[in-house]
Amino acid sequence: MRLLSLEGKLAAALTAAVVAASALAAAATAWLESPWLGATIAVLVLALPALVFAHLLARPVADLIRALSGSVTAFRDGDFSFSIGAQRGDEVGDLVDAHNELGRVLREQRQNLFQRELLLDTVVQNTPTALILVEGGGHVVYANLAARQLLNEGRPLGGERFDAVIASAPPSLAQAIAGGGDGLFSVPFEHEDETFHLSQRTFKLQGKSHRLYQLKRLTRELARQEVATWKKVIRVISHELNNSLAPIRSLSHSGRTLVQRNDHARLAIVFDTIEERTRHLEGFIQGYARFARLPTPQPAAVAWAPLIDALARHYPFRLAGSLPSAPASFDRAQVEQVLINLLKNAHESGGPADAIEVTVSQGVREVRIEVSDRGSGMSEAVLANALLPFYSTKRNGSGLGLALSREIAEAHGGRVQLANRDGGGLTVALVLPSPAHSA
Repeated sequence: MRLLSLEGKLAAALTAAVVAASALAAAATAWLESPWLGATIAVLVLALPALVFAHLLARPVADLIRALSGSVTAFRDGDFSFSIGAQRGDEVGDLVDAHNELGRVLREQRQNLFQRELLLDTVVQNTPTALILVEGGGHVVYANLAARQLLNEGRPLGGERFDAVIASAPPSLAQAIAGGGDGLFSVPFEHEDETFHLSQRTFKLQGKSHRLYQLKRLTRELARQEVATWKKVIRVISHELNNSLAPIRSLSHSGRTLVQRNDHARLAIVFDTIEERTRHLEGFIQGYARFARLPTPQPAAVAWAPLIDALARHYPFRLAGSLPSAPASFDRAQVEQVLINLLKNAHESGGPADAIEVTVSQGVREVRIEVSDRGSGMSEAVLANALLPFYSTKRNGSGLGLALSREIAEAHGGRVQLANRDGGGLTVALVLPSPAHSA
């Protein structure tokens, strides 16, 4: 027990009181020759001083407790500026020191948090992406500068009804938001048509549902991508034309020479080669034309067995599992062309031909047709770009096969998925809506 501790002070005070009471009682008893009278006089004489001494002893502790209570209340209300200046060597002093240290830490953390919030708000306010946060009741609780400029001519949006704001916005934006998902739309903005990407997400904030809308301007980015795509198209077409026109020009000169020499026997070889190169060039141009002029799909009921038999006549494969009993619904000519492209790629993958498999499964919401091979598969970079137009890792590839497949799938409301297989090889899945869910 420390001498200056609260316990030590109380023990010293009680000891002094006992000693004083005993001495007074002994003196009174000796004087009056009666122990009862001596004890009574000691109690009466020492009662008032004892009360005053107890008050003086407890008052600093009571004052500190009241100060701590007020400081804790301030902490609860977010005010961390309070500190207590009492200097004591007992347990109450230790509590005061701990309280002051807690206040210091909370002040520093709040200052750091304020600085981070200020930095985040500066970044969010100055980002070109429009951000609008709407609470569950439909009121805007936050909108950055880009959002205010886009939707309210620069005026604040906080507290406004979001549906009222959208009602005065361009119809294309209202339609995109009503769709409930991500998408692209164009609106007149700053005297020209601007393309935006809409992203909308719902999440919980402080236990309440909120919805965040992000509107990103894409016109400049799309223009750069368009220019880059056109440059790539021109390079690919120039390369392919040169690969065909250079041999044709050379063969024409050789044919003229053979005619002058009356060497008609070798002219057939020249004409056959010219025909082969022109046929290749014609197929190349037609491939681009098919990609650019893809007709709208005409879905109809398609039986699985005849479709699989027709595919097997182009490229051999092994059917994994059984075919669905119910017919599917899609544009057979377009989907058949996709599957022929996928089977052609599988046979060119470098794996054994007898390892190529086709799997067909039909669920409640979607139809899935998978073409799998045991070739070399694809790297992560190739997987990320394989569905882009004009992207090809083949020396003589046009980069249109998978891009056209994706275009046909998306026109049906579906998608194309690529994934490497365990043990080597690639699986390409054509996913289409089931008949009950197709458009």
